[in-house]
Amino acid sequence: MVVSAAFLAGRGGGGGGTEKSAESPEKSSTKKAEMAQKAEFTLPAPTGKFPVGTKEIHLVDEKRQDPWKSDRKRETMISVWYPAKDAQRYPRQPWISAGAQGAVDTMVAPAGVPKGAVDWAGAKTFGHVGAPRLAGKWPVVLYSPGLGGQRESGTVLVQDLASHGYVVVTMDHTYETTVEFPDGRVENPVHIPKEQLGKAADARVGDTQFVLDELGRRGWNLDKVGMFGHSFGGFTAAEAMLQDKRIDAGMNLDGQLFTEYGDVAERGVDGPFFLYGRQDKTKSGKVVDHSPFTDLDPTWGLFWKNQKTPKRYAVLAHAQHQSFTDMQVILPQLAKPLGLKAGQWVGAIGTIDPAESVEKQRTTVLDFFQSSLS
Repeated sequence: MVVSAAFLAGRGGGGGGTEKSAESPEKSSTKKAEMAQKAEFTLPAPTGKFPVGTKEIHLVDEKRQDPWKSDRKRETMISVWYPAKDAQRYPRQPWISAGAQGAVDTMVAPAGVPKGAVDWAGAKTFGHVGAPRLAGKWPVVLYSPGLGGQRESGTVLVQDLASHGYVVVTMDHTYETTVEFPDGRVENPVHIPKEQLGKAADARVGDTQFVLDELGRRGWNLDKVGMFGHSFGGFTAAEAMLQDKRIDAGMNLDGQLFTEYGDVAERGVDGPFFLYGRQDKTKSGKVVDHSPFTDLDPTWGLFWKNQKTPKRYAVLAHAQHQSFTDMQVILPQLAKPLGLKAGQWVGAIGTIDPAESVEKQRTTVLDFFQSSLS
């Protein structure tokens, strides 16, 4: 599952915000003046040859009650990223909506990032809102975030994949995270105890199947479909691929394959699947790979043994769990403007150089789907 917000403070991450020291009135006044202007960040530009268009779609599944709100039909927000034409005539999509940015504040607060100090909604993606689709039969790839994460959390990888000729669909799993709908309504997460994570997994697979149904109904080509996700989203991708034969290939970014909440580790899937893991440290300081061949996560070894069709794995050296999200490039940019320690988030994003991390992940994700969906 996605790590708790407290993890952002990190083991060996500098103890963000837990230490206090006396400040002179002059220093305090200067800091307040600096905080009046919110810290900003940028996302790296996609590397593919196609301009990227994007659109947000509100979906309501009239056939399914919401598992967390039994008096409501299940609804979700998705974003579709696709090769576009005349893209420069259309505005760039914000990284996150204004109504949902408070959830990001909450997530990073334990790391010492002051609430309201970052302009989360001011950052722009490279997706152009409503730009016309470029004609072509592009493969479709779905993206599912970690538990508690928002669909925007994988934008760096998503928009890059779209720029190489893919339609990439990101989805929010409502009531796991904060979701803003087109009418301005904001739905906040409910508490999901560990014993209900199976219910969350079932809801996510149902969301995935419904999104595929809607994409087909709206004319998107589903001849070749892949799926990837981070953390619990990686588990979602695997479990959805097991249950829905429309998904031809899958990829798990550092997510456990929970045997108590699903069957995929014990059964495998019918198509190519990729496990992409971090490096972790034991209490003794020993570096351990998240791979099928260590004891860090036995579910990966079980899946590897039971997966009969093509399988691949890789380890991102010096990376941590949140390295597989946009926080890999965002957090380091906040240290200087907020006066925080450079190593503030080692426990979350490791010590890998952010640019190197992004380049390796982009290459790995693209290579896998090119070889699996060709």
